[in-house]
Amino acid sequence: MQPSTVSNDVTVQSPKRQPPFMRRARPYLILAPALLLTAGILYPFVISIYYSLTNYSFKYADYSFVGLENWVYMFKNPDFYHSVVVTLKYALFSTGIQTVLGVIVALLLNQETRLAKSLRIVLIFPLMVAPVIATLIWQLMTNQSVGILNQWLRFFGVENFMWGADPKTALFTVVLIDVWVYTAFVIVLVLAGLRSLPQAPFESAKIDGGSAWFTFKTLTLPMIMPYILIAVVFRLMISLQEFSIIFALTRGGPGDTLMTLSLRAYVEAFTYKELGFAIPYMLVLWVIVFIASNFLIKYWSYSQRKASGN
Repeated sequence: MQPSTVSNDVTVQSPKRQPPFMRRARPYLILAPALLLTAGILYPFVISIYYSLTNYSFKYADYSFVGLENWVYMFKNPDFYHSVVVTLKYALFSTGIQTVLGVIVALLLNQETRLAKSLRIVLIFPLMVAPVIATLIWQLMTNQSVGILNQWLRFFGVENFMWGADPKTALFTVVLIDVWVYTAFVIVLVLAGLRSLPQAPFESAKIDGGSAWFTFKTLTLPMIMPYILIAVVFRLMISLQEFSIIFALTRGGPGDTLMTLSLRAYVEAFTYKELGFAIPYMLVLWVIVFIASNFLIKYWSYSQRKASGN
């Protein structure tokens, strides 16, 4: 009796060829989501440019093309230049203070102690609060009659500090709220950069007797600069467009003290119902954000190459 044999032949099927139409359409199908997203961004932008050249108003059903009339009116209006100055001041002060505080606090928290671990969690809480809610909380804390901050100031001999009600202190107040809310964002990014740094250069510097300041200046700061610049890019872009904190606290006041470009556009569009006058303010703000972010991104690329030794 002969042993039976088992056939191990495996039939390999050739892959089914796609129709020529599908092969030609595949690149366009891959690009379709990006094209749709681009169209969704460009369409409102182009429409806004068109409406900035008209006298479109919420008060009337009809509108007509007026050319550069709205732009000429805006550039001749002294309020426009005041809004530009207020916008730049707010963005530079808030972003600068947040960056400095964020780097300092991140350096202090970059250690494995119980206090540092606890503070890493606690300092994230302001990011969980909506800016409008944070502003309302600060309104209560700065209230002249029941505000806890005024009670502390009286203890140091400061009476009747007006906070957002005084043109001299209004900008300080909104910047303080912005710093309280968003400094944690800078801390998180910088701390993530610090935790990812290689330890070999720092150990070599310690063996060679390098001081803490020398190590920070020559090793730590250049290596975490890309992370700092990422935080600066995001915070500067958002600060230039900031609306909620200023509107919730003073609505651009007292007077027009805090009337930024975004608030000026809001007033023109929804208070005076003149959308054609409002859009140029937002387009100028877009140009400012574009120039600032483009410059910072180029510098970020340079700092990244420098940090990697190229």
